[in-house]
Amino acid sequence: MTARRRKKEALVLWNIIVLIVVGLIAGFIARAVVPGKQDLGIGLTIVLGIVGSLVGNLLGSLFTGNGFELGTAGIIGSIIGAIVVLGIYVAVTGRKHISR
Repeated sequence: MTARRRKKEALVLWNIIVLIVVGLIAGFIARAVVPGKQDLGIGLTIVLGIVGSLVGNLLGSLFTGNGFELGTAGIIGSIIGAIVVLGIYVAVTGRKHISR
């Protein structure tokens, strides 16, 4: 195995780890912001954050006029996207509002 290939594989692994951590943070913050009870475990919270990152990047690219770009957003875009996705999830599943 060449050094170049090992470096590329390490970069891909690092990107996956960062995506999971950012997804967890964004999903956790979205769950704290959106009212109501969401029965999501840690795995679904990470998925929520990752999907939120994709949605946040899409919304950002549409608002800036750059057209459609598929990719991930930064932490702020991920949080905003996760809030949007979780809000839609709560609205579609009809969860009852529970005040905290």
